Amino acid sequence: MTTATAHDLRSYINVGQENSTPIDLYYEDHGSGRPVVLIHGFPLNGASWEKQVRALLAAGHRVITYDRRGFGRSSQPTTGYNYDTFAEDLQKLLTELDLRDVALAGFSMGGGEVARYLGTYGSERIRKAVFISPIVPLVLKTADNPAGVDAKVFEGIAAAVDADRPAFLTAFLKDFYNLDLLGGKLISDQVVQNSWNVAVGASATATHDCVATWTTDFRKDVSRVDVPTLIIQGDADRILPIAATGLALSKAVKGSRMVTIEGGPHGILWTHGDKVSAELVKFLE
Repeated sequence: MTTATAHDLRSYINVGQENSTPIDLYYEDHGSGRPVVLIHGFPLNGASWEKQVRALLAAGHRVITYDRRGFGRSSQPTTGYNYDTFAEDLQKLLTELDLRDVALAGFSMGGGEVARYLGTYGSERIRKAVFISPIVPLVLKTADNPAGVDAKVFEGIAAAVDADRPAFLTAFLKDFYNLDLLGGKLISDQVVQNSWNVAVGASATATHDCVATWTTDFRKDVSRVDVPTLIIQGDADRILPIAATGLALSKAVKGSRMVTIEGGPHGILWTHGDKVSAELVKFLE
């Protein structure tokens, strides 16, 4: 497969090899202006940013989305499901497209790429950072992180993925969108079904192995964030407790701006998409 130019609207870049199979990331590159790279969350893909892409393009930005390895239209290897590799994949994308003066925005798991990238590669290419429903700085409950989630919860999630991945995804999306409260109001059955369709199409290996990455300690990475930073999270997030994530991150990154969405679930890119888009556009002006 030939590597596409930055001017192709839909294409792939190669980030590695597994035996006889290339590992390629699917990405889309739209618009013009200062680049914004959007990094999706588990278990979705780059298309989950559709509301924000529309708003950012209208505001005059060049918008790049990509699918993490194992998800969406990207290759589905059985290797590389850790944040050092995820950040390296991101670095290869930025390098291949020669992107500079970039705003990096990560939703949920995608916030881990933003943090690990800045912690590893620095901010030479980066001008601003956005964390939405973030998995950083540390979700795991430890002696010095009492607001976190007990390790047994993650073990249970991995076991549920192994036992019946499609059924796990159905249950996961209920809490992802707080469907008991918001279903039929801020999110339709069709959107939930589409999320399930995307999620079930992901690699079984990736779906299982990414659970272990959720306990990654990003506190050292966060300490190296030296660009203007925006944090957005719903105060009703059932997937990642706001005290251990968004609020802790806002305290750790000096000068950061925290926007708390009242009643917002984890999946605010859709349920509160207009609010998230407005905050993004304002921050990136």
